[in-house]
Amino acid sequence: MKPVPDEVVLRQLHWRYATKKFDPTRKIAAEDWRSLEQALVRSPSSFGLQPWKFFVVTDPDLKATLKTASWNQSQITDASHLVVFAIKKNLGAADVDRYLARIAEVRSVPLESLDGFKKMLLGSLSRPVEEVNAWATRQLYIALGFFLSAAAMLGIDACPMEGFQPEQYDAILGLTEMGYGATVLATAGYRAADDPYIKLPKVRFKPEDVVVHLNG
Repeated sequence: MKPVPDEVVLRQLHWRYATKKFDPTRKIAAEDWRSLEQALVRSPSSFGLQPWKFFVVTDPDLKATLKTASWNQSQITDASHLVVFAIKKNLGAADVDRYLARIAEVRSVPLESLDGFKKMLLGSLSRPVEEVNAWATRQLYIALGFFLSAAAMLGIDACPMEGFQPEQYDAILGLTEMGYGATVLATAGYRAADDPYIKLPKVRFKPEDVVVHLNG
């Protein structure tokens, strides 16, 4: 038996949309938020390196400050939760060592057995810093997709957002000092009944226009 029936998955994917207007009176329950946090934690990444942190903002005053750096979009303050997806900038040997120590701990293997993997990781991160940061950004969008899908399965509305000023976010949240950089946002909560986008049909190309089956 499938853990989740096909019709449930398809229904929720059809149900979700990029919510433009949230109901500020509705908050995400603690148990549901724990599930969404697990979706972030369990997001896949290349090499499993997880070059990111997710900064969760629920404080009304802080959200109001961040709204000014987000072109005054109402989702920032009206949604229950704001997640700032940030890359770890300038990844290097210390980040690799931290990851390998975690592998050794979780899998109960000697750290020395990971020397080959360490060499490969360090080689990959030896590219110009701009390339490594761009790679980390691509990984972060995988986590964003994971988060949006998990929210839909839980019946929680969400909106991915690139319309903000990353440098201001970094300054307000102190991310630069921590070695991180705000890259993309997601707001989560529950749609307002009068959000005009609720009733708009989704515009997607037909499957045959975007999915190509290559049969040798």
